[in-house]
Order: sequence, then structure tokens, then C-alpha cells
Amino acid sequence: MIPEGTHEPWLSWAIELQALSQNGLTYTKDVFDQERFERIREIAAEMIAMKSSLSTETVKGLFCNETGYQTPKLDTRAAIFQGDQVLLVKEGGK
Repeated sequence: MIPEGTHEPWLSWAIELQALSQNGLTYTKDVFDQERFERIREIAAEMIAMKSSLSTETVKGLFCNETGYQTPKLDTRAAIFQGDQVLLVKEGGK
């Protein structure tokens, strides 16, 4: 696996390539552009696999299965329940 907190340029590039290809696949209707965006997505997965302990197929399964415009994902670190209530915390003051 890639160590948490890794800030290597190649990782940022691979993530950006994946996002650009996913967005391109969402909006293009051209078959040739679809092939190009799919190949860009594969290259991004190959970059991650080459620098991690994961196989390319595993990375593709984790990294290339989403569709639609790429947006930030929510992150849950803990869930606290008391009876039928849930504690919710808003971070960042936004």
C-alpha cells in the first residue's frame, strides 16, 4: 500500500489524471475521445500499481470504477451513538 501522508508528485499526477479522465468520460460522446480517456485512466492506475504493493487490476477496481463528474467524497472517522441519537461534528468552520 501507499504510505498514508505520502505527498509524492507522481501520486498527485496519477490522481489528477484519473479525475480528468473520469470527467472526460462523463461528458464526451466521441468514441475516439472515450478511448483516449480510458487509456489515461489506465495509465493513472498503472502509475499507482507500480509504486505500491497492489496489482494493476486491484488498483483499477479501487481507482477506476466511479462514473460521473468527480467530486470530493465525505470522510467518516467515527460514529457515536447514544440511544437513538447520533453525534455529528462539523469540521473546518464552514
